[in-house]
Amino acid sequence: MLKPAALLLLVLSSTSATNAGEAAGERLPLWPSQVPLGNGMSEPAPADCTITVHRAVKPNGAAFVICPGGGYGGRVSGGEGHGIAAWMNRNGITGVVLDYRLPNGRSEVPLLDAQRAIRTTRANAAAWGIDPQRIGIIGFSAGGHLAASASTLALPGNAKAEDPIDRVSSRPDMAILIYPVISLQDGMTHGGSRKNLLGVGPTPELIQRFSTECQVNADTPPVYLAHALDDKVVPIENSRAFATAMKATNRPVELLELATGGHGFNGYKGPSWDAWQAGSLVWLAGLKFIPQP
Repeated sequence: MLKPAALLLLVLSSTSATNAGEAAGERLPLWPSQVPLGNGMSEPAPADCTITVHRAVKPNGAAFVICPGGGYGGRVSGGEGHGIAAWMNRNGITGVVLDYRLPNGRSEVPLLDAQRAIRTTRANAAAWGIDPQRIGIIGFSAGGHLAASASTLALPGNAKAEDPIDRVSSRPDMAILIYPVISLQDGMTHGGSRKNLLGVGPTPELIQRFSTECQVNADTPPVYLAHALDDKVVPIENSRAFATAMKATNRPVELLELATGGHGFNGYKGPSWDAWQAGSLVWLAGLKFIPQP
């Protein structure tokens, strides 16, 4: 059986580079043979629980774990995954697309995968040409909820862990949340995402745990949010609630409110899509996470 560190080097498949600044992606298993379920139980690792590492041709040392949306019932890994990695590569950033497990009511499962993806990226920082203190997470819609959860429910590294990946922290150094599901409270949440993540009839304690605006703390990393006022799927009140919680905790935050674009910003194109990308790069540069664009 391969050890966890060796598993990181096992390439399952590759995607080809299509634009200047992009490199071919390496698809790697996220876990060894067993995956945790969050309750002390485990199961065999599914073949589609992976990360795909897209390394920039001219890297600047920064990296982002990318969480596609899909309402926790699927993963939109094109426009909100590999397409984002290609954009990041053109700006010198390594993009790590996360194909997280779909929860089917097993609420801890996606979070465990996101934490593992951040840890894996940090554990491989030297090999992948990444600064271990410049590893962020970005998510869209339900993937935005996952990125927010990873940012507010981060775990420290365990120096005594047998698995070297578990020895490093799961805390991202930066987060970008695009039209995110934030709250799972009645009246604000996206019903499908909540049902898929928490199941039917979740307890108040479970709703509170995964309402990420309630979990913002002094260790939450800086966060950039973008949301359209005319989003009918996930109301902008989600992003506003998270920004308010960040400000109340004196954490760096910026919320870009866009007049139009709906959910998905007109299919990943147009002025609103361009605006969040340009704005996030300026924000990252201002915090010295990347060089000036």
